[in-house]
Amino acid sequence: MADDVLSQSEIDKLLSALSDGSVSAEEVKADEEQKKIKTYDFRRPDKFSKDQIRTLFMLHESFSRLLNTYLSTHLRTMVKVEVASVEQLTYQEFVQSLANPSVISILAVPPLKGNIIMEINTEIAFAFIDRVFGGEGNTSLKPRVLTEIEETVMRRFIDVADNLLREAWSTVIDIHPTLEATESNPQFTQIVPPSDMVVIVTIQMKVGEVEGMMNICVPYLVLEPIMSKLTTTFWVASSVTKDDDPKQVKILQKKIERTKVPFVVELGRVNLTIREFLTLGFGDVLQLDTGVKDELRCLVGKRPKFYARPGTSGKKMAVQITKIMNQDEEEESEEGDEGTDE
Repeated sequence: MADDVLSQSEIDKLLSALSDGSVSAEEVKADEEQKKIKTYDFRRPDKFSKDQIRTLFMLHESFSRLLNTYLSTHLRTMVKVEVASVEQLTYQEFVQSLANPSVISILAVPPLKGNIIMEINTEIAFAFIDRVFGGEGNTSLKPRVLTEIEETVMRRFIDVADNLLREAWSTVIDIHPTLEATESNPQFTQIVPPSDMVVIVTIQMKVGEVEGMMNICVPYLVLEPIMSKLTTTFWVASSVTKDDDPKQVKILQKKIERTKVPFVVELGRVNLTIREFLTLGFGDVLQLDTGVKDELRCLVGKRPKFYARPGTSGKKMAVQITKIMNQDEEEESEEGDEGTDE
């Protein structure tokens, strides 16, 4: 029997009916024992369990976070990417739901057989292209087929999305998505028979003030070989194993070691009034607050970390690290910076 929850008003009505005698306890018991019938559509049978749908949702949540980070840094604007839903439909229903024209990419995902589709609304595509070309991203263009230049820009976006999709899926299987073809008319993208079941991952995207959707269509035939791995237990276990893997730690360490950070040596400071600043000219001398023998502050990024002395190395100017700041000195130095900024 299904777990039906009655509201308080329904409980009160049932109790009053039992007390009035209009409904007997035997009738209520007979209704409970009556077999419940669940409708089932044989034309579109469910291929995926709730646990598998939940696992796919979590996989593409990781993909959304990676894509959000890339778009934010690449476009230098406010970007929001999140999974809106994961549902199973027939392929025909998916195709009929797409706008024409649209930005459709057909991807191969070896070692899995078959193709998947990555579809992006034209609103998001034009906003992305406008930002890449130096615009504000607030485009009001009507839906149309992309030009050759615009299509080239979107191919670069798809290449990045492919790599992020591979990274998100790596906890389940190591796939290598590659772009096989692009299309604008959904009717020309027949990757599986119309009646075949597919999983549709709908991702809501916002670039600046422009909102739109990205849809990832994965046919059941593509996922069939790894259905046993699409479980929450397997996904969590794989994630933990990957995090504890010494190889992954070494790879992460190498990436961090290659990361470039700005290193700034502060020679000194001087406070000026606006009037004094406006009267500065060529040849004027400003006296800094540091002496010849004073140690200079070194900033890694925007945080003070070291003390150093100036000098030369060959024919180049250089500094020699003399001391590492402790935590109290770092906090005191940062507080002094904040006071100066104010």
